[in-house]
Amino acid sequence: MAEAYIVEALRTAGGRRDGRLKEWHPAALAGQALNGLLDRTGADPTLIEDVIMGCVGQAGEQSANIARSAVLSSRLPESVPATSVDRQCGSSQQALQFAAQAVMSGTMNCVIAAGVESMTRVPMGMASILAVKAGFGRPHGPAVEKRYPGVQFSQFTGAETMAKKYNLSREELDAFSFGSHQKAIKAVESGAFDKEILPIKISEDSDEMHTVDEGIRFDGTLEGMAKLKLIEEGGRLTAASSSQICDGSSAVLVVNEQGLKDLGVEPLARIHQLTVIGHDPVIMLEAPLPATKKALERASMSIDEIDLYEVNEAFASVPLAWLQELNADPAKLNINGGAIALGHPLGASGTKLMSTLVYGLHAQNKKWGLQTMCEGGGLANVTIIERC
Repeated sequence: MAEAYIVEALRTAGGRRDGRLKEWHPAALAGQALNGLLDRTGADPTLIEDVIMGCVGQAGEQSANIARSAVLSSRLPESVPATSVDRQCGSSQQALQFAAQAVMSGTMNCVIAAGVESMTRVPMGMASILAVKAGFGRPHGPAVEKRYPGVQFSQFTGAETMAKKYNLSREELDAFSFGSHQKAIKAVESGAFDKEILPIKISEDSDEMHTVDEGIRFDGTLEGMAKLKLIEEGGRLTAASSSQICDGSSAVLVVNEQGLKDLGVEPLARIHQLTVIGHDPVIMLEAPLPATKKALERASMSIDEIDLYEVNEAFASVPLAWLQELNADPAKLNINGGAIALGHPLGASGTKLMSTLVYGLHAQNKKWGLQTMCEGGGLANVTIIERC
């Protein structure tokens, strides 16, 4: 079987809700990421055989196959097909895994995996909320309700349940969250993000460039975090220990050996292991823990052999529980900060984190990287890569 290689990975800097990226239509924002891959690799656009794009809010401006609209908003020819993927927060990580499977099978040689989410222009939950308001029913249906009687599926409840299950205090959650911002500040000041961030204008008609993640609290304090109101009465999490609503796009170019020859490029990383699992949809966010164990077992590796981890910071309780369960080294986790500081543009976060992981391995001259994220419905993807 052929191998799957990453030859380029990039992301836009995150934009806060109603912030610096609010003027971008999501299709055009995603198109910028696609163009960025072409520019950086010098790839012949006609060699791209598919674009697989993650997007969670597939409604409004992100409906009608946003991936195809992104291709038509880019310099790719209209002959390049595209499809949109929804595996909730792991949508573009799943897009990456689908792309890897395509080139490993030999049915394609060059595939772009990407993601986009404008949470400003398509607010979270819009598709289901509007349907309910219009009288067209709710998700899940009677069979699911019968299987889980009386349950209201909620990521917030899941995050609080994890905090309690793994005995994580408010103080621990706040400290981790403050650390995420501090690591992100250090990354910005040291230029650690320079290779992964694609500079873009704040709007198509502006000359002002957006190059720094807008959610980072450069003046934040742990004392300030401690004063914030709890999300749920009697809970442990606040807005400060939760991922930030964010606008952004990201993309990764995935090829096999023939693709490397056709494009005339060198790989940045080899995709070593792909795993996805289903888990308890009620606690919902715990799936990365058993998923990581399964991925490591399938790869015949231990957690100690992994040099860097990117575990999405949907809520601080998720990576902290992951560290505890895996007995993993905190110094290897989200070394440049995570979604608590940088933002979580839902469908774009998978390939966003992969961009950070790839360039983190190169910057530190490390070999093995692991990425995982919790996903709505009790799902989790795990991808293990080897730096080339």
